[in-house]
Amino acid sequence: MGRVTERRRTLRIRDGAVTARPDTLAAEEPLEIRLNGRPLAVTMRTPGDDFALAAGFLVSEGVIGSADEVRSIVYCAGAVDEGVNTYNVVDVQLAPGVPVPETGLERNVYTSSSCGLCGKASMDAVRTVARFPVADVPPLRISPTLLAELPGRLRAAQRVFDRTGGLHAAALFSETGELLDVREDVGRHNAVDKLVGRALRDGRLPLSRAILLVSGRASFELAQKAVMAGVPLLAAVSAPSSLAVDLAAESGLTLVGFLRGSQMNVYAGEERIALGSSAREG
Repeated sequence: MGRVTERRRTLRIRDGAVTARPDTLAAEEPLEIRLNGRPLAVTMRTPGDDFALAAGFLVSEGVIGSADEVRSIVYCAGAVDEGVNTYNVVDVQLAPGVPVPETGLERNVYTSSSCGLCGKASMDAVRTVARFPVADVPPLRISPTLLAELPGRLRAAQRVFDRTGGLHAAALFSETGELLDVREDVGRHNAVDKLVGRALRDGRLPLSRAILLVSGRASFELAQKAVMAGVPLLAAVSAPSSLAVDLAAESGLTLVGFLRGSQMNVYAGEERIALGSSAREG
């Protein structure tokens, strides 16, 4: 299994003083995801929770929606040294009867840790039909006060970030603010896939009573992953993209951005935010 962190020599310059010392960095290695033995995607990730990452990726692509649709997830033997497992290739075998997606799903180009959508032929290919429509989720009302507390709880749970300063994080919270799970990764989309994959393997999909919080911005892809997992509310400490807002509005997802302290912007799905009588047009 690959290491989550690695040590590298660095020169530290502080007020003109130069010292050489090792620094702890977030590890980044490629992971090839295969489906029924065929290459499907390559993503740069922080090693760990690779089976959950692969499962979550397939949920977000609409391939699977429950644990019983997966027969097995295994590491493949290394290609360089025969019989030596590099832990960088994962093969997901679908259960009998589960349809294999069309070849259009395959990503035949490199997928970086900053963008899981690279290589998609068009945005239309991403707008897969969700199995768990968030617009149909029973009423969920979250107060701004509760939302304001979540970034601090996420930050307190980022163990590897404290050592490296170089990882994104994603967390699931209950509607009462309880931290359900948190994952870290060099790729923000990988962190979300790991959360969703663990939920799928534990039989907890759809996540219809959960809040998804991400440590960076809210891209279209993260909004899509939330919708595909049945998450009704996505919050980010930074800005959303215009396409993420469009998708949220179309799908019924509540999207909150710039969640910092008591300040936040609600871009879609404001009916899930308990605003009281204080809301007004500016």
